[in-house]
Amino acid sequence: MEETEKHKYRFGLVGKGISYSFSKVYFTKKFQALNLRDHSYENFDLDDLSQFKNVSEQKHLKGLNVTIPYKEEIIPYLHQLDSEAKIIGAVNTIKFTKDGLIGFNTDAFGFKESLYPLLKEHHKKALVLGTGGASKAITFVLEQLGIEYRYVSRTPSRDQLHYSQLKKSHFKEYQLIINCSPVGTHPHSDQKPQIPYVHLNETHILFDLIYNPPETAFLSEGKKRGATIKNGLSMLELQAEKAWGIWNSP
Repeated sequence: MEETEKHKYRFGLVGKGISYSFSKVYFTKKFQALNLRDHSYENFDLDDLSQFKNVSEQKHLKGLNVTIPYKEEIIPYLHQLDSEAKIIGAVNTIKFTKDGLIGFNTDAFGFKESLYPLLKEHHKKALVLGTGGASKAITFVLEQLGIEYRYVSRTPSRDQLHYSQLKKSHFKEYQLIINCSPVGTHPHSDQKPQIPYVHLNETHILFDLIYNPPETAFLSEGKKRGATIKNGLSMLELQAEKAWGIWNSP
């Protein structure tokens, strides 16, 4: 029996270099726990997004997650965007419907729920490290929370900072630092964003979207200096559950 016939409810992850995928492990365990034997979750590891059409036309697909580097690039392949995904300009969840493919962003929900309990009165400004698709959901949430932010990039555009420009004064002003870049992801766990960690203290929050390793070199540097640290695992779990709700909604 073909896999597509055995599993009548197929879900998956679209990305590049995703053999490490959190999503496949998470949903496979979820389906087992719920005894959903006709459900499966697969990795669609695409070298180029032009291959997406072949994926989307496969049998029994009900929903997909989207990860780096395709969260923005996927949009032209969709028939419709949820209002929040439209504002954010990045998609990480796709629902298959009779009217076509609808794009959603559940990263924003996951990040907001994960970050909010850590915030204190003085966390009014944030440095956002990295300007890719992942950062769009993050800045959307910061705007919702009334937190001013500034992008830090290796190739900054207008109003953005280069890593080499960061000084002590920036860390007095910006006490929430969010790593939206892939720097520090396994197997390159020894790497970290090039910021002057010496200026960190117990008033700072360091939030890393990376979850593998659980304590990145970025977070470790903050921890040494008394900062509050958080990795991306709870954000991923929250966004995954939000995606599951979307796929199962009428």
